[in-house]
Amino acid sequence: MSNPMPPGVAYAESPGESGKGIFRTLHRAENLAITAALAIMAMLPLAEIVVRKLLGGGISGSTSFIQHLTLIVGMLGGALAARENRLLSFAAVETFLKGRWKTIAKILGSSVAAAVTLVLFIAGIQFVQIEKEAGRLLAYNIPIWTIEAIIPIGFGAIILRVLRHSSGRWAGRAITTVLAAVLLWGALQPPVSPKDMVIPFVTILLIATVLGAPIFVTMGGAALILFWGKGEPIASIPIAHYELVTNPSLPTVPLFILAGYFLAEGGASKRLIRVFQAFVGQFRGGPAIVTALVCAFFTSFTGGSGVTILALGGLLMPVLLAARYTEKDALGLLTGAGSLGLLFPPCLPLILYAIIAKIPIQQIFLGGIIPGILLVVMTAWWGIRKGPRNPAVRKTFSWAEARQASWEAKWELLLPVVAFVGLFGGFATPVEAAAVTAIYAFIVETMVYRDLNILRDIPRVMSECGLLVGGVFLILGVALGFTNYLVDAEIPTHAVEWATHSIHSPYLFLFLLNLVLLVAGSLMEIYAAIVVVVPLIVPIAMAFNVDPVHLGIIFLANMELGFLMPPVGLNLLLASYRFGKPMLEVCRAAIPMLIVLFIGVLLITYLPFLTTFLPRWLGRSG
Repeated sequence: MSNPMPPGVAYAESPGESGKGIFRTLHRAENLAITAALAIMAMLPLAEIVVRKLLGGGISGSTSFIQHLTLIVGMLGGALAARENRLLSFAAVETFLKGRWKTIAKILGSSVAAAVTLVLFIAGIQFVQIEKEAGRLLAYNIPIWTIEAIIPIGFGAIILRVLRHSSGRWAGRAITTVLAAVLLWGALQPPVSPKDMVIPFVTILLIATVLGAPIFVTMGGAALILFWGKGEPIASIPIAHYELVTNPSLPTVPLFILAGYFLAEGGASKRLIRVFQAFVGQFRGGPAIVTALVCAFFTSFTGGSGVTILALGGLLMPVLLAARYTEKDALGLLTGAGSLGLLFPPCLPLILYAIIAKIPIQQIFLGGIIPGILLVVMTAWWGIRKGPRNPAVRKTFSWAEARQASWEAKWELLLPVVAFVGLFGGFATPVEAAAVTAIYAFIVETMVYRDLNILRDIPRVMSECGLLVGGVFLILGVALGFTNYLVDAEIPTHAVEWATHSIHSPYLFLFLLNLVLLVAGSLMEIYAAIVVVVPLIVPIAMAFNVDPVHLGIIFLANMELGFLMPPVGLNLLLASYRFGKPMLEVCRAAIPMLIVLFIGVLLITYLPFLTTFLPRWLGRSG
């Protein structure tokens, strides 16, 4: 679990860093820097709460500092992900290639990645120069450009590491560098008009994506090519990146993920499995119910399927097999349950959707609870039906075991309560609630259970968290640049006009929306889909009077379902990797769960009160 896969995509195994001397020192400095940034992000909001209660006012400039620390964590995390060869990518073709063909694919994909990142690096320098001339100050007379300089610095580090990982030999790296230079020269000195070069360059970019180029390269490259074709300045891409990553609500993302990482790296998984087994293990299908509950709990805090399947798969598979589930049913259940907590607060996609769709985070959190419970219940129901009928394999309920297991895991069971009280108690902002949750998880795992050593384990865990956050934020930032191009081209306006003229029934619209989102969820990385697709569908849904919170849960439920869609659904890839099974075998095992969850998505779509009841009821109560 020291190197869990991030949610949303697959990535190649890291060959590891064997550098000595200055490189080893640099790597330690990077890890220390991102650990310090995350620690300050967690402690500063906590200090803000204390000062506000004691003195009646907050800490001057704390909000701006936290926002810009998020920028630092994002870019440093992206550099760490590149260092470890773990930039988020689909790696669709590269996964199936061997020998020379795999080497060629890696070089070609890396050359495009290096060229695109170099342009982003140049755009970042232009952006910083503009900000330097503007003379804006962050707080305490600190020039804001000194913090924003992390953007070109981060992209510069990524370029060097993409080239390094392009091949195990210097000759291969040299070829990658030459190809990247040729592509860049073609952009600077195009043989024809830039407008006529858009389609060829986009085609090259898509091929590189299939060959394993990082997803942020795909999104950022598409934005750069389209703006370049129109003669627009490329500095607009880092501007969009900066605006998104410094959004006042975005610090909640790394802080809640950090809380989840403390749990995942500690002994929480074993204690929670014991609790759920004690309460429901005696029922027919009890192990399946345990699987659904534990996976939902972990996914809600770790941010997605990746950590959940990799952290819990090795623990839950023996439990299911010991309960006489067939290997196929156990594999299908674990593959489907991996993303169950996606609709439960404080899961990362919920926060990102609220930010992009511009709706209150608390509303989307409340809206996801009942639909999330529905999907958990349906998963457990399927597991119960597949459970052995022989009562000899069932345990008897023991109050003593239930009390002992609950008492042992009491501090971790209280974590959702801490998060909810912080979010809905009225005494803390969402960022402060996330900080309290992260500090609470830190104290529980290091001081109460002592599963994590502060000096030995915490820097590693926080670096892993920062790496995941960096990989995600790279995608979010450049994807917003692509979205801005779509807005400039009036794509959302044209889509609304077409939809309202062609579709007259809101029920038909919702059905077609599900089909589109299911395809998008199976082909697009979830974070890119949130930034790119949501601004397109929100105005159309408004035209059909679809509640914005309901739309958000429909969107995320379809993204969750997309994780199971053959042939490249995330959960399928992760399960194949974790359990060492052929992809075809995993797909066959997951089909029943895909059908069950699809029915659940339809219920969520056509029974809007499942989503809107809690936000409206608690809104009236407040």
